[in-house]
Amino acid sequence: MLDEVERWLSRRSWSAADRPLDQLLAAKRGAGTTVSVVLPALNEEATVGTIVTTIRAELMSEAVPLVDELVVLDSGSTDRTAEVAAAAGARVVHRDAVLPGLPALPGKGEVLWRSLLATDGDIVCFVDADLRDFSADFVSGIVGPLLTDPEVQFVKAMYDRPLGEAVGQGGRVTELVARPLLNLHWPLLAGFVQPLGGEYAARRALLERLPFPVGYGVELGLLVDSLHTVGLDALAQVDVGVRKHRHQDGRALGRMAAAIYRTAQLRLARGHLVRPSLTQFERTEEGFVPRTYAVDTEERPPMVEIPEYRRRHAA
Repeated sequence: MLDEVERWLSRRSWSAADRPLDQLLAAKRGAGTTVSVVLPALNEEATVGTIVTTIRAELMSEAVPLVDELVVLDSGSTDRTAEVAAAAGARVVHRDAVLPGLPALPGKGEVLWRSLLATDGDIVCFVDADLRDFSADFVSGIVGPLLTDPEVQFVKAMYDRPLGEAVGQGGRVTELVARPLLNLHWPLLAGFVQPLGGEYAARRALLERLPFPVGYGVELGLLVDSLHTVGLDALAQVDVGVRKHRHQDGRALGRMAAAIYRTAQLRLARGHLVRPSLTQFERTEEGFVPRTYAVDTEERPPMVEIPEYRRRHAA
């Protein structure tokens, strides 16, 4: 198994610099491939505008038409996220405007799932909207293998994740939960540096066949299900440098970890949940008070099963 992972690392791990933009543009023109970029956003007015501006200036110009469609999928923001994104040049779509007959569930995975109905690109690239010091390499780097290698179907970004001044100390849920789960249960995926990273791209033909956990477990679920659907050699990763973003507090990380564990559990034993809730503690004047949160227990079916999606793409 270790030899197989090492072979995969040597064949399917690259740097963003390995594929210059002129090479990507030539491949895109030759195949007639279209690229959609989706930014799922919830109260990200401080960062979403800069990300949109960078993508439009560097990847959507007449000279560099790499990205065909840039959509900010607003998950119910109460700040100026939608206004800032639209002013920067993105098409803003509210989560509830997609499949309005189906009440939305809270969670990032819900927004990503609905984005398939709000976009048309052959390649769909997801980028978190809270990134700081954003580089266009986050997009061009991960769509590159999909444009130049027809065998590749799913690409994750890899990067350093600083925590404050500590280099490489971010991604705490990755190291404490996701990486042990993958190494123990899906060792073929042990070579992924950032399995929970929010920056990844895939062919629509794959994404539309996958179920989407509605919450924090979406990245783990898509990675594991992609492995089972198309095999390890169709998966890849690209080094894009450094990822800086807003970090969650410890309790939020606990809820994230529970959702990720639950996503793995369902894939190990479909239909069995020990206890879909998580109790945490907060100190108050009366001492430690328990707070219990529901763990995400919903998944959306493969988009190709949704009649509205089939009608849209048949047309």
